[in-house]
Amino acid sequence: MSSEQELRHRHQRKLQIALDWIGNFDIEEETATMFSLRPIPVQKATTTILTRCLSTSSPSRLLAISTTKLPTTPLRQTPRNSRRLAHAPFTRTYTSKSSADSLIETLQDQYFTACDEFEIASEETEKKSVYGPGDREAAREELNKLKSMFEDACKGENGEEIKNRIGNRIRELDNAVQALERSALEE
Repeated sequence: MSSEQELRHRHQRKLQIALDWIGNFDIEEETATMFSLRPIPVQKATTTILTRCLSTSSPSRLLAISTTKLPTTPLRQTPRNSRRLAHAPFTRTYTSKSSADSLIETLQDQYFTACDEFEIASEETEKKSVYGPGDREAAREELNKLKSMFEDACKGENGEEIKNRIGNRIRELDNAVQALERSALEE
C-alpha cells in the first residue's frame, strides 16, 4: 500500500469512527435537531460533509472547503423600543464577605508566611547548618508581625469572631517557634 493510500485509509477510518460514534446515540433526528443549538442547514450540512469525506481521496481538503461555505444565519436583533426592567438591581448580602472575612484572609496570608519561615528554620536547625540562627530569627520576626496584626484585628468590632477562627493556630505556631528556639539553645 502506498503512503497516499495509507493516509487516505487512515482518514476514512477516523471519519468512520466519528460517524459510528454519532450513530450510537438512540435519538431520532427530529429530537436531535430540536435540542441542537446549530441552525438546521448547518446540522444537515455536517452529515453531508462527513459522508462526502468518506468517499473522497483528500478529506481534509474537502473539509476545509466545505466548512467555509456553510450557510449562516444572522443574529437576531432586539427592537429599539424594547422594555427594560424598571426595578433596581438586587444585591445579595448573605454571600458578600464580612469585614471579619477580609481581616482573616490578611491574617491567614501572614500566618502562611510565618509557617513557611518556621519550616525553613526547623530544617536548618535540624541540619545544624550555619543558616539556622538567621532562619529562626526570620521565623520569630514573621510570627511577631502576625501576632501584632492579630492583636490589632481583635480590638475591632469583629474581635471575638477573629479570635475564635484563627486564634488557636497562632498560639500553636507561637508554641512551636518557642520550642524550636529552646531546642536550638540546648544544643
